[in-house]
Amino acid sequence: MEAFILVIHLILAIAMVGVILLQRSEGGGLGIGGGSGGGGFMSGRDTANLLTRATAVLATGFVATSLTLAILASNSSKQGSILDSPTPVIQEAPKPTGPSAPLAN
Repeated sequence: MEAFILVIHLILAIAMVGVILLQRSEGGGLGIGGGSGGGGFMSGRDTANLLTRATAVLATGFVATSLTLAILASNSSKQGSILDSPTPVIQEAPKPTGPSAPLAN
C-alpha cells in the first residue's frame, strides 16, 4: 500500500514539474504553447486556464499523497527514542600472548 502511494506521489511530482514548466511566466518563460501565432487549436488564454487547472489538480493530489504517506509512516513506526534502547557492548578480542604473538616494533 505504502509503495503504491509512493509511486503515485512521484508521478504527481514529475507531472507537476512538467506542467509548471509549460506555463508562461510574465517574462515569457519557455514560451511553449504561447498562442502568439495565428489561430491554433487553443488560444493563449485557454491554454493558460488549462495549465492552471492542471497544476491545481496535481498540487491537490500531491498534498493528499504527502499527508497519506506521513500518516502511514507515523502509524508504522514504533514509539520511543533510539536513546531508550540499550547500546550493544563491543568487546575487543584478547591480545595474543606467548610465542605465536607478533613482535611489536
